[in-house]
Amino acid sequence: MKEKKQNNATGRRKTAVASVYLRRGKGNVDVNGRAFDNYFPLETQRTLIVAPLLKAGSPSDYDIIARVRGGGIEAQCEAVRLGIARALVKENETLRHALKEEGFLTRDSRKKERKKYGHKKARKSFQFSKR
Repeated sequence: MKEKKQNNATGRRKTAVASVYLRRGKGNVDVNGRAFDNYFPLETQRTLIVAPLLKAGSPSDYDIIARVRGGGIEAQCEAVRLGIARALVKENETLRHALKEEGFLTRDSRKKERKKYGHKKARKSFQFSKR
């Protein structure tokens, strides 16, 4: 049996973590065992995910298998995009400059700030009464 060569990469955003496997194929995208259109219902989310492939110039040349955990749908979407961009760079190092220019290789490190004691939320305080 001939084994297919694949590149894998990890993408993260907030608490979402995506493991992305990129291999030569017909352009199928599988997210957590479900169809791409089924998992990400909004067209904007789907275009955001395939943007690195469009920049590479070959969206239908690769099959993508993504396993995503944690976070919300938008955070998962951005995590998958980062994973795809990193896997593309592993496959072809010459794409690094073009993908970096578009911001696809930059990890958005912003996370939810923790709640502090004596406060209602992370920074919001309880109402102050002087008298």
